[in-house]
Amino acid sequence: MDKSGAVQVIIALIPIVGIVMGSIVVFFYLLWDHKRKTLLIEARLYSRPTFDLLSFSLLAGVLLLSVGIALTVVFAVALGLSLGLLGGIIPLALGIGLLFYYTMKRSDRKL
Repeated sequence: MDKSGAVQVIIALIPIVGIVMGSIVVFFYLLWDHKRKTLLIEARLYSRPTFDLLSFSLLAGVLLLSVGIALTVVFAVALGLSLGLLGGIIPLALGIGLLFYYTMKRSDRKL
């Protein structure tokens, strides 16, 4: 096998090794987190984490709206009116929807 063949094999193995190593790290993180939670439950020290859906919807909505506006403008300038424009319109619509949800829920809390 010549040098170019060996280089191609090494280049093909790099993503595979990266995915395997990443999977191992995620597996051990989940395993150790499960064991930690189990020990906390047995010691009666575990409390469920709270999730603030309202704050999450505001943050995700603002981020998706800004990314959607930027992508829509770039794709509209680069591609014109084509299906490629959906790459910007989809996050834009998701951001608008999340911000709409945030405003509706926030107004419900005030009542």
